[in-house]
Amino acid sequence: MKHTLLLLTALILMQLAPIHGAEAQVATAFDVRTYGAVGDDATDNTEAFSRCLKALVDAGGGRMTIPQGVFRGRIVIPPVSKPIPSWITVEIIGEGEPTPVFGTVRNYPLQKHGTILKCLAKSGSAVISADNATHTTAIYGVFSAVYVVLRNLDVRTYDNPGIGGIDLKYAMQCKVENVFINTDVYSVQASKPTHGTSGLITPARDNAALTILRNVVVTGYHTGILVNEHTDGDNINLACVVNGLEFAEAHHASRFGRVGAQRCTHNISVTGRHGFAIEQLDMEIAFEGGEKRGQTNRSNEWQATKYNIDDPKNLGIADINYWVVEGNVGATEKFTRNGGASIKARRIGSAPAENTQSAK
Repeated sequence: MKHTLLLLTALILMQLAPIHGAEAQVATAFDVRTYGAVGDDATDNTEAFSRCLKALVDAGGGRMTIPQGVFRGRIVIPPVSKPIPSWITVEIIGEGEPTPVFGTVRNYPLQKHGTILKCLAKSGSAVISADNATHTTAIYGVFSAVYVVLRNLDVRTYDNPGIGGIDLKYAMQCKVENVFINTDVYSVQASKPTHGTSGLITPARDNAALTILRNVVVTGYHTGILVNEHTDGDNINLACVVNGLEFAEAHHASRFGRVGAQRCTHNISVTGRHGFAIEQLDMEIAFEGGEKRGQTNRSNEWQATKYNIDDPKNLGIADINYWVVEGNVGATEKFTRNGGASIKARRIGSAPAENTQSAK
């Protein structure tokens, strides 16, 4: 009888264990709808997002979940600072991967499916941003003690936006995966960005920065991705932006696997001392054959590539393997640079090229 009771107790505990585990897992998930968010493409959900994030931070971290729908408003991750036992993880996760609509010809509407975060404000913070901590309470300068994870999101502003898409400058670390950042128009139809905004800003230097980027697409901004230190990226695509990857001042090197760049004024731009490597930079430049035969017109002529590498002050130290295709032509040996004396660029299949400057 004693052995039978022990066996029954063990079986009951085995059945209860997954239930308790599931409850513990669910306890870290925060559904934005619980805090009043509505994905109707009309409601301003900024306050609802803030309520959700406050609960998440108060719980010591967790996952903010957003279902399919068009959710207007801003997401501002509150600062996390002393006194705390350690840094926390803030995940913001959408339902399913977005559909990245970009290209080099014609006009295609963007999808309305998936988890879409949209802000039409003309000024202020980005659609998603991490707020900075004060000097007196921060554990690293003004950086917030958060590891931000963004996944399965379609982030939108508007044509020629006055605000950015995602700004994680003040986050300690981040991982961005399966994210499409755009200006709500098909890339070829994007107006020239004049406000200096960025699709994505990574955590800035002089902290414990770590940036991991996977499957990220940016279209329509002045700068596609502003790259700070400790960045590792792969399967990145920049379409119809002025500066594709912009490398800012960094004390450490960054690495990228495959980077696609289509119809960018400058595919790679260097504005600060930065060491980096790009294992495959696959570029497509627009064919300038006039209104009838070309791929640019008066409204998007800014998308004609001026320089593949723009580093006028010779601040970059880099190794790049590249390939260039010209629309309506095919593969071409055209490769233009402005400066970049310490950037070694090699066309795939050839010996390393001399670092001579050339203009289109």
